[in-house]
Amino acid sequence: MNMLSSSVPHAAGKQAFSRNGANNIQRLSPIARTASIPASSDKLAPSEIVELGKSGVKVPCVGLGAWSWGDRSGYWGYEKEYGKSQSRDAWDAALKSGLTFIDTAEVYGFGKSEEFIGDFLQETGTKEPTDVQIATKFAPLPWRLSSKSVPIALKASLERMRLPRTTLYMQHWPGFFINAFSNDAYIEGLAACKQQDLCEAVGVSNFNAERTRKAAARLGQSGIPLASNQVQYSLLYRAPETNGVLEACREGGTTLVAYSPLCQGLLTGKYTVGGPRPFGPRSALFSDQRRREVEPLLSLLHAIGKERQKTPAQISINWCVCKGTLPIPGAKDAQQMEDIAGAIGWRLSDGEMAELDKVSSSIPASTGAPFEKW
Repeated sequence: MNMLSSSVPHAAGKQAFSRNGANNIQRLSPIARTASIPASSDKLAPSEIVELGKSGVKVPCVGLGAWSWGDRSGYWGYEKEYGKSQSRDAWDAALKSGLTFIDTAEVYGFGKSEEFIGDFLQETGTKEPTDVQIATKFAPLPWRLSSKSVPIALKASLERMRLPRTTLYMQHWPGFFINAFSNDAYIEGLAACKQQDLCEAVGVSNFNAERTRKAAARLGQSGIPLASNQVQYSLLYRAPETNGVLEACREGGTTLVAYSPLCQGLLTGKYTVGGPRPFGPRSALFSDQRRREVEPLLSLLHAIGKERQKTPAQISINWCVCKGTLPIPGAKDAQQMEDIAGAIGWRLSDGEMAELDKVSSSIPASTGAPFEKW
């Protein structure tokens, strides 16, 4: 994701990834900790565990997005507002809460996010994907044109994370321009990753309805289900409900994984009109005009939250869960992760959902990823 919109994946440069997918970044030394934190997914009630599509893989109904961990684009304020130790605190809080489904990608921080996860896995003694469910993504970079590039890239990701396999492996966005004709090959590459036991399930990201159906059909020829399609979805971006993506996922038994469920902070209630904006390029999303537009929705979130003793962020995440999606909000530190954890163990009522739907539908939608139209 990059600064072109609120949902576009980070652009990865050749300084981080060679043409064969190998990583050129030196591994970071681990942070010393006094005790390990065991995974705690068994703390969750059965109702808070979901299957990724028809893959047989079970994960918590809310995940944790690691886009901001080690980000070197300046978008999230890494090394200015927070650092690796705060990301580690978020990791610890996630494991303590039982929310052990962590989403990353090779382009996040140009490999640093995956490296951080590798360090954290080692430090906490969670070395198997059964302890913490890690999802990562293949970047269809212009020089990656064949199916073989997919398992090569995954092996590089696994090396950075120091894992024998990952829980979920996805194509991050559709190939376009130079590699527009490689998308079928990428799906074949995903199938190869599953067949080589490099991952437990495969999915896609930023795929429109037609691409979702085609990917599911092509994988189905190999007897492999399309576990997920990760797209932007939130109270402020409900396009999957109307552009056919949510319907295509439901038809194929594919889980819609919702990224940016808090619209990168707009739905947290933290940024009010006239108040401070987030650090760096992300501040462009928080103009006073935009904050005025979302005020009616924030007022409703606060009202519902007052009754339920929940935060606007928790209400927004729970709304995604009630819609049948799997939200993966990001967390830079323990406090943000603890807020996320408060979004589970309860559900909004039908009346609250209807009210949220009504108010959110009257507010101009946030910008979507251009990939959705490719």
